[in-house]
Amino acid sequence: MDLALLRTFVTVHRAGSFTRAAALLGLSQPAVTGQIRTLERQLGRPLFLRTARGVVPTTVGEELAHKAAPHLDALLEITEAGLDDSSANRTLHLAGPPEFTALRVLPALAPLINQGLAVRCSFGGPEELFEGLAAGHHDLAVATARPRGRLLAAVPLCDEEHVLVAAPRWAARLGGPAVLQVKGVGALERLPVVEVHETLPLITRYWSAVFDTPPITAGTVIAPDLRAVLTCVAEGVGLGVLPRYLCMDALDAGRVVALLNPPVPPLRTYFLVTRTGALALPHIARAHEWLLRSAVDW
Repeated sequence: MDLALLRTFVTVHRAGSFTRAAALLGLSQPAVTGQIRTLERQLGRPLFLRTARGVVPTTVGEELAHKAAPHLDALLEITEAGLDDSSANRTLHLAGPPEFTALRVLPALAPLINQGLAVRCSFGGPEELFEGLAAGHHDLAVATARPRGRLLAAVPLCDEEHVLVAAPRWAARLGGPAVLQVKGVGALERLPVVEVHETLPLITRYWSAVFDTPPITAGTVIAPDLRAVLTCVAEGVGLGVLPRYLCMDALDAGRVVALLNPPVPPLRTYFLVTRTGALALPHIARAHEWLLRSAVDW
């Protein structure tokens, strides 16, 4: 059996689509379709059922993928690794949220970069990152959601604690955490809010976790960068919800104040995401392992 046909089959199985598989393989969609039909003729059994949203494997297809995929990944590792260690220093195409990538991910990769790893960064939200990974534009992504399907594989990287913060004058006006704990959410409604999007994703998540109710306020300043939100909050523009890692220095310096200290602070999980089988490539596997080890101290 032609290994190229098996590689195409495994890629389609993971992608769930001839179109996405063709993009990953650098082939045309008709070429991918033709290879799958050839393999089906050789086996005498259908491997996929066509649907409006792509393809789903038959039981025969599932069995073949289970048997073939590990061996194809191992062969890819051998061909990519070559006979020396230089392949571990290939360019890593990395993607993630701009703030977390800048303040956590890139500093953690600095030792590997100093050893010869080259890095190219892209920024975006989860769906954009998943599309880029599926299309082969990225090798490794950090995302705030877990992808669905077989094409992408994810492992939890770390949890991010969210903090409700404001400038000291706002904290004094509201009476501090003890008073706010008694007054509840009513004391915060209709106060100016700084957020990253009109839908107030961070405020909404915090209100739901801490107050068990959605916010009724609207954004006063919308800036699609958490660092801009922090700057506005520190200048007294209004209150905001920020990751603790991002506002830790401002909290320590007294430029912003935590308005509440809930017993169970709201958390958001980051995931380290790759295409299934991509860890067979040494430079991706090395960065993946390094980030998981580094995240223990975040």
